[in-house]
Amino acid sequence: MTAAAQAVPMSTLDDDAWDDLLSFIEERRVIPILGPELLRVDTDRGPRLLYDWLAEKLAAKLSVDTALLPQPYTLNDVVCWFLAARGRREEAYVRLRSILKDAPFAPPEALRRLAAITDFDLYVTTTFDVLLETALNEVRFAGVSTTEVLSYAPNRVTDLPTERDRLPHPVVYHLFGRLSASPTYVISDEDLLEFICALQNEHLAPEKLFHALEHNHLLFIGSNFSNWLARLFLRMAKRQRLSDPRDVGEVLADTYSSQDDRLVSFLQQVSVRTRIYVGAEAFVTELSDRWQARNRPKSATSAAPVRFLPPAREMPEQAVFISYAREDLAAVQEIKAGLEAAGITTWFDMDRLEAGDDYDQKIRRNIARCSYFIPVISATTERRSEAYFRREWNYALDRMRNMADGAVFVLPVTIDGTDAASALVPDRFRALHFNSLPGGRVTPEFARRLQEFFAARTS
Repeated sequence: MTAAAQAVPMSTLDDDAWDDLLSFIEERRVIPILGPELLRVDTDRGPRLLYDWLAEKLAAKLSVDTALLPQPYTLNDVVCWFLAARGRREEAYVRLRSILKDAPFAPPEALRRLAAITDFDLYVTTTFDVLLETALNEVRFAGVSTTEVLSYAPNRVTDLPTERDRLPHPVVYHLFGRLSASPTYVISDEDLLEFICALQNEHLAPEKLFHALEHNHLLFIGSNFSNWLARLFLRMAKRQRLSDPRDVGEVLADTYSSQDDRLVSFLQQVSVRTRIYVGAEAFVTELSDRWQARNRPKSATSAAPVRFLPPAREMPEQAVFISYAREDLAAVQEIKAGLEAAGITTWFDMDRLEAGDDYDQKIRRNIARCSYFIPVISATTERRSEAYFRREWNYALDRMRNMADGAVFVLPVTIDGTDAASALVPDRFRALHFNSLPGGRVTPEFARRLQEFFAARTS
């Protein structure tokens, strides 16, 4: 992605280009935009692209004579024929939804590889299926539905809930709508036209998402955009002339772009920050292999670094409450980052609340509605026989009095060599299993245990 890069088809990027790209990914300055070429699923007739399979199944459901369609026909061809035969537009969406609901495909390997790249926190998809979010939940969160899923529609503008660098969970954004029984997603060229026109309207565009697209490097992987749509989409994402100097670039990784001489010529002349890579699945494989090699732990005990995000001022629903002594803040930040990397929302009081807020009542309410309570026990808490965190512990005990014996709520954690048997904690805490997280580093066992608790709550 160097400034002098030319948009010429190549089966691979050189090592310098890969090194640049991986560095940008590590800094979370890259957003993948995924298309239907990655959706290769296992059907009763062998591996097929999902949209090709859907076109065949929808044609059968709507009694479309496929012999009259261009060959090979597409989902758009089926829908257009059906509408020309005076079919009800809404029926196509209902039938498509039932087809996919009855055929729950496993996520393709390419999506699972992309999901495993934990430096990606925002994925944009131009498809309407659920395979990407399924891959993320399976790969990162042991199947627990933790990924946040958002979808756009011209009549229902949904934006990112916050700036990208403050997202608590990975987000999948369906730019062209998500599977539904309603006509709120793209299945035809006419739908696509309506979505593209709406996205260019400043009043209908998701501003936070487009700000992220404008200021980050983009990977267009597996798109099937035609010549002019590819140009328009690039211009829409960057929100400036493509020939203007800019600090970020793009990679187009698909089967079609390199075959379009006019598109290649346009990019060579106008958008020198755009690279073309031949083949979406091949690109994902090489990207995954290089990222894994670069992030492989140096020893069996080392772990990939996790990122700390400050807690929100208001505690999210079903968050895990962390109670701690102020001197242990660094370890608590480690705990929060480690748990949220495993898809577990946490909250603790990092700063005093704004003037006028009733601090004690708010803390008490949060403990009353949190999912689990983690008291952090350390040499600091041992030294302090009187402190506010002890009041938080008592509020947790008050809630436990209404719980059945054996119910899991309090999960004590030690962050140093403090002895659980002699720790200065309430007797009811001492009867519980203490989890050792030295320095606040979350162990896979502790994260998995909490994931299992959440899964049991929702089953």
